[in-house]
Amino acid sequence: MEIDTDALARVIGARVRHERAARGWTLDQLAAAAGVSRRMVVNVEHGDVNPSIGTLLRLSDALGVGLPALVEPPTQPGEHVTRAGTAPVLWRGEHGGSAALVSATASPDLAELWHWTMQPGERYASEPHAPSMRELLHVLEGAMRIEVGDLVHELGTGDAITFRGDTPHSYACAGDTAASFSLAVFEPGVGTTPSRGASDD
Repeated sequence: MEIDTDALARVIGARVRHERAARGWTLDQLAAAAGVSRRMVVNVEHGDVNPSIGTLLRLSDALGVGLPALVEPPTQPGEHVTRAGTAPVLWRGEHGGSAALVSATASPDLAELWHWTMQPGERYASEPHAPSMRELLHVLEGAMRIEVGDLVHELGTGDAITFRGDTPHSYACAGDTAASFSLAVFEPGVGTTPSRGASDD
């Protein structure tokens, strides 16, 4: 069964607090490093908010860990199975779409595997990531419009695209029916490169 959003918020809060304490940082130090407000850090650590993907990326960058370290339970080296319906959902669209972090490798060379569904009219805009990040997207069903900088790519079922993550980009359902896609994100050297850095949501 999918983890409850309130429970996920508490899990994320506990992990952010643990990582911050392990570094001996104050709330203000983490807020400054992540480029978010102190109030946002407090709310995240208390589990009072469901932080956006953008906020989670800024926090994970500042802490020098990959995003999966904040949302998935620690595992032993080797195999890790994610059962159907148990992946954390980190984005929900206004019409019922969702983005689940299905699986990931450990840092520093981080690879993430996401499963997205989008309903007609839904769009997700992402701020630029680290210069080393690459994204690979494969449309499983429906039609998608992918914007990377000033370029627009119209993709249908079975189409795929690879692009750099260090420029503004967005994903949108481009048809009259739901679309789904698999997204792989690769970022080498997590914790050893400059953070993405951005203003608070």
